This record gives sequence, C-alpha cells and structure tokens, in this order.
Amino acid sequence: MAFSLFPTGSFILRRENAPFFYWLLLQMAIIFAFGMGYGFNYLFMGFFTANFIGWYSDDRKFRMTLVLFFLVETVPLLYHLKEVWNPGLLYTLPFLVIMMLSPFGIRSMNRQQKLERELAHANEQIRNLIKGEERMRIARDLHDTLGHTLSLITLKSQLVEKLVGVNADQARAEAREIQNTSRAALRQVRELVSDMRTATLAEELREARIILESAGIELTHEGNPRFEGIPDTAHNILSLCLREAVTNVVKHSRASKCHIGFEQTESEWRLSVKDDGIGVSNGTDSQAAKEKNGLKGMGERLALVGGTMKMTARDGTQLTVFVPIVITNHKGCEAG
Repeated sequence: MAFSLFPTGSFILRRENAPFFYWLLLQMAIIFAFGMGYGFNYLFMGFFTANFIGWYSDDRKFRMTLVLFFLVETVPLLYHLKEVWNPGLLYTLPFLVIMMLSPFGIRSMNRQQKLERELAHANEQIRNLIKGEERMRIARDLHDTLGHTLSLITLKSQLVEKLVGVNADQARAEAREIQNTSRAALRQVRELVSDMRTATLAEELREARIILESAGIELTHEGNPRFEGIPDTAHNILSLCLREAVTNVVKHSRASKCHIGFEQTESEWRLSVKDDGIGVSNGTDSQAAKEKNGLKGMGERLALVGGTMKMTARDGTQLTVFVPIVITNHKGCEAG
C-alpha cells in the first residue's frame, strides 16, 4: 500500500487503517533514533508526525498515538537534558510545546470542516425537501382548483353536443354556462399563480444569506422583516428590491460584509442594504451605473407604491428604500 507524504484525499480516507498506524510508528521510530543518537534538535521532525496524528477521528486511536508521540519526544529530550539546559532552551521550549499541542488544533480544524460539510449537506437536503413540498402543494392546489371545474366543463360540453339538434335554446344556455365556468377557472388559475409569485422579505432574507455566504460575504441584519400591516403588493416590491440590491452587492461591490436593516416608523417602511465594498461611481457615470445595476427598474417598481430610494457612497455603498404607509394604504383602498 503506497503512502503520500502529504495528507491528500485518498490518504486521509485510509487514515483509520492499520497501515496508517504503522506509517506513524515508522516516523516516530526515525525521530526517536535520530533524537537519541544525534541530538535533541532532530525532535522537531515531529511537526510532520503531529500533523498526521491530528487526522485521527477515532478517540481511542488518537489518544494512543498521542501518548506514544509524547514519549518519543520527551524521552530523548530528558536524555539530552544536560546538554539543552541552558538559556537557549527558553527559545526551543515554546516550539516543542506548540508541536505537542498541534494534533489537537489539527483535529479541531478537521472536525469543524466535517461539521461544515454536514451542515451544507443538511441545508441542501432541506432545500430539496422544501422544493418537493412546494411542488406537492402546487399539484394539490391545481387539482383542487381545476379538477372539478374541468370535469364540469367536460360534462356540459357533452350535454351541449346532445342538445344541439334537440333544444337549441337550452344548448345555448349550457354553452354560456361553459363560458362562465371557464372564466371562473381562468380567474382561479391567475390567483393561484399570483400567490406563487408573491415574495416575502423573510424568504428573500434567507435567500440573501445563502447567496452572500456563497460569495464569501458576511451577512448581518437588524430589525424584523415581517412588517406589520404591509400590503402584499408593497411587500412583494420590497422583496424584489432586496433581491436586486443583494445581487448588486455580490456582482459589483467586492465587499466582505453586508448589513441589511428593516425599520418601520409611523409614516413609512424602510429597507437598507449596506456593504463595505468599493462604492459607486460619481458624476456622469452615475446614471449609467444605475441602469447597469438594475436600479432604474427598482425605482420604477417603487413608484407603483409611492416609494423612493436613496443611494450613498461612504465606506462602501448604502441603498435605502422608503415606502410610505399612508400613501400605499390609500392606493390600496383606491385599487380595492
């Protein structure tokens, strides 16, 4: 069985096998022989072995090899104690302590990486389950919405076919019923599709976290995204603005941190997205930058609910969206 001198993927996968333990024994035997025969400075070759010991995931094997490694390092050190007992020991002793403790650090790092992989896998499974549940919900809604209606249209169309040559007036009445039923079905489908497309700030915040973390950008947020009393239209538009702003942060900002704030006052709802990136251009390029970053379309959507937005560049970029409560509710009443 061949071994690599570096902890590559295939090597790590076989670290629990007996050959891996024998490989560590060979390294420790060489360190012990050189340490006893040639001087204590050869003990520093143990940094290589200490790294490999940290890759053990089994507690019993880790403790066993660690105790053996301590003996391999301390016995030659005690053997040469008279030689090393001098002021120079103050400079070498910290490195020996670091070498002894490094297996714990390597093991902790590996456990953290394993937990992160498991968490990513669990999140992926959760997203797949959510998608599957959403498909089931859509299928149930479509069945409940259209199943009975389409069956009714089929029966009435068959009845019209029979009545055409017998009773034309009744056939025309049944045809009108079919038209009314089909219009009702179309209205139900539109309502169903509208409900599917409605976005919420809470959902967009979760999606923003996933997107920003994938881009290596740290996300913090403040406030409650579930604004009290906000109409569905305004909520949907704010959600689309949040999505567009986060997309701009990922694409253009070169930021390492992003902060999202939600605030509700007596007169308006506020959404702010702040990053610590390179900021936005000024002067003649500002209008082109807005169109490029989708801010023009964002402003047009906000105008539908009487909203506005403000963008500032100081230590990064901050985009703040304002939606007035009174005007939005007033427009919602007029629309109703």
